[in-house]
Amino acid sequence: MKYLSYRTLNNQNQLFVENTAIADLANQVGTPFYCYSKNTLIENYQQFVDAFNFHKINDYKICYAIKANFNIHLVKILAQLGAGIDAVSAGEIDRAIKAKIDPKKIVFAGVGKTREDMIFALQNGVEEFSVESVDEMFLLNEVASNLHKTAKFSLRVNPNVDAKTHHKISTGRKGDKFGVDIDYVEEIYILASKLPALEVYGISMHIGSQITNLEPFRIAFLKLRELYLNLTKKGLKIKNLDFGGGVGINYKDDAIINLNDYVELIKETTRDLKTKITIAPGRAIVGSAGLLIAKTIYLKETPQKNFVIIDGAINDLMRPGLYGSYHEVLPVFKRNGFKANFDFAGPVCETTDILAQNREIIIPQVNDLFAFCSAGAYGSSMSNEYNCRPLVPEVLIEDNSYKIIRRRPNFGDMLHLEI
Repeated sequence: MKYLSYRTLNNQNQLFVENTAIADLANQVGTPFYCYSKNTLIENYQQFVDAFNFHKINDYKICYAIKANFNIHLVKILAQLGAGIDAVSAGEIDRAIKAKIDPKKIVFAGVGKTREDMIFALQNGVEEFSVESVDEMFLLNEVASNLHKTAKFSLRVNPNVDAKTHHKISTGRKGDKFGVDIDYVEEIYILASKLPALEVYGISMHIGSQITNLEPFRIAFLKLRELYLNLTKKGLKIKNLDFGGGVGINYKDDAIINLNDYVELIKETTRDLKTKITIAPGRAIVGSAGLLIAKTIYLKETPQKNFVIIDGAINDLMRPGLYGSYHEVLPVFKRNGFKANFDFAGPVCETTDILAQNREIIIPQVNDLFAFCSAGAYGSSMSNEYNCRPLVPEVLIEDNSYKIIRRRPNFGDMLHLEI
């Protein structure tokens, strides 16, 4: 994060986000909590805009993948910047609209849309659907027809491309549940063109998440281009190409993709095509903007391992337990001393409740604060109340001020739907 730095305050070397001391924030809010840099969020989004403008691409839409982080305050910031939304549920659509996202800028994706989801979307002004199966196509036509509406139809294509990322977040290989095998796409489009409540509008694709090499995109985009040309030869009018998301961020010295190179690849792919362009970044916009702050409860030594027991846990940040993901861990107070290897473990009764493994750090003390970096994406959005632990607060930082954008619930709040 550009706005993350150590500064001297009260004769101590402390971690700051923008011009706000994390330790002061922890005293006010309590731990654990998420905090976000507003300026980092804005700059991450603006980098995509700047890349499209640099390459003189005019007819494009940046649809933030809201599943990465759906806090309505963050979505409102992106709405003010002109973002659209890539949504995969009716709930996400509802949040996007309440955040003042134009419904015409919402793409309804997702492999399991229900009839009720489709009705909600169409009744609330969403026009564009990324369809993932033949059965879904027929249901969408039926629902739109009953509502006397026309749905813009794009088919999500599975290009059988290995994104070279973690196997649990690869989505474009044969055998993955997403999209339609590219070998069967042409006949489906011909069928869709005959359905009265569907407008054949585009082709969509998404091959995976946290991709740090341009080559899988190059292979997939060329397949998308070839498919566009084949469909147009058959007389089908394809007005939009949705290239999906997947651009990775730097978690640990990752050689990440240059956004100008990424957009240049899109420009090269569409150089002679009369089409609009959609992309759906999520992690690349919000990931580096967020930190999880946790406090040391105990130090625990065993013959095999040293543990820092913290008050943050797998229910607050699932990625390490779910994917074995890496988050850089920084002490909020930097000091000198002897180092040792520690695992950071939470209080949840699961062996997988380890947020970081084998980290060489200055031997900590009880009540020491630690920041888990690049936790803005798939952190709070995947959190839960396992072990009856309250969801943690979320805080938005701008310069030297902050506001709580999700409060910590009390036990009564946690029970209110069950009474």
